[in-house]
Amino acid sequence: MTHDLIILGSGPAGCTAALYAARAGFAPLVLEGPQPGGQLTQTTDVENFPGFPTPINGYDLVTAMRRQAERFGAAFEVDEVTGCDLAGPVKRLETLVAGTLEARAVILATGASARWLGIPGEHALMGHGVSGCATCDGAFFRGKEVAVVGGGDVACEDALFLSRLCAKVWLIHRRDTLRASKVMAERTLAAPAIAPIWDTVVDEVLDPAAGTVTGLRLRNVKTGAARELPVSALFVAIGHTPNTAFLKGAVDLDPQGYVVVTDGTHTSAPGVFAAGDAMDPAYKQAVIAAAAGAKAALDAERYLLA
Repeated sequence: MTHDLIILGSGPAGCTAALYAARAGFAPLVLEGPQPGGQLTQTTDVENFPGFPTPINGYDLVTAMRRQAERFGAAFEVDEVTGCDLAGPVKRLETLVAGTLEARAVILATGASARWLGIPGEHALMGHGVSGCATCDGAFFRGKEVAVVGGGDVACEDALFLSRLCAKVWLIHRRDTLRASKVMAERTLAAPAIAPIWDTVVDEVLDPAAGTVTGLRLRNVKTGAARELPVSALFVAIGHTPNTAFLKGAVDLDPQGYVVVTDGTHTSAPGVFAAGDAMDPAYKQAVIAAAAGAKAALDAERYLLA
């Protein structure tokens, strides 16, 4: 059986693409990937998705998106693509569960994975003070002291954003200078609410027993001196890795691994489209991923009807 459309990924981009494609009559098959629902499922409260005057749990939001798409005929399967041939008019996908699947068109909505520190307390407090998205979760810590880990442009952007909301932003970096662009670094260090902590790493997030972040255990990499820093949140800003390793050689990727798109959501392979964090290194927002999913479905519909 050759499907009209297969969508890879079940986060906001994949679910929205499935909704639009299903309503257009294409009965898309959605392969959920290794993390069904994507990064949004790790967010406790979402306050900035349009249409919800009160916060909605991230898992509940993406589940509602899925059910809406299913109501119009989209099918969801727990499966993961390990390899693909996207060059011809019929695209072939090698999966862990179903084996080889074929489709006339494919939408890549595989998302990206935040890079984490891998330290004690980090995973246990994810969504309870540990976050990889300052613009998503910063407002929950208005007026409090928080910490950002990282030294690049993303860390500086997060620190500046948080400095407009929080009483104090500690910027923790393992080196003695920022890796960010000169302009961004100068702007960050000039902000009154931002204080850098140089030559330092976070060894532990406190305190899982309390169910929320109460502080950090820090270590100076030059002296070995340890201390605790009381904060209400830790924002990890050391980058994201797009979930596109299986696409190397199948579509054009940029040096960071993000899918290159032109003219909306078109990839370098005809009939293959991309949406969401897999092709967007800049925004990392559920509403933007959802909008890109709608665009990808509309582009796929035009391709299938041509």
